[in-house]
Amino acid sequence: MRDSWRKSSFSGAGDCLEWRFADEGVDVRDSKHPAGPVLTFSWSEWRAFICAVEAGEAHPPRTP
Repeated sequence: MRDSWRKSSFSGAGDCLEWRFADEGVDVRDSKHPAGPVLTFSWSEWRAFICAVEAGEAHPPRTP
């Protein structure tokens, strides 16, 4: 069973990410292109991502 899509609380104007829980893990898509591709991450991949964010290891690229 899939949940409804949720928007990231970190989404800004133009940088929108949506996610939902799925049976096999977590689906992620670009909210500007809801009919576009969906990435599915396994539960272990999603947990590793969340742990990296919480540890400060994941941050956006720097712009010049």
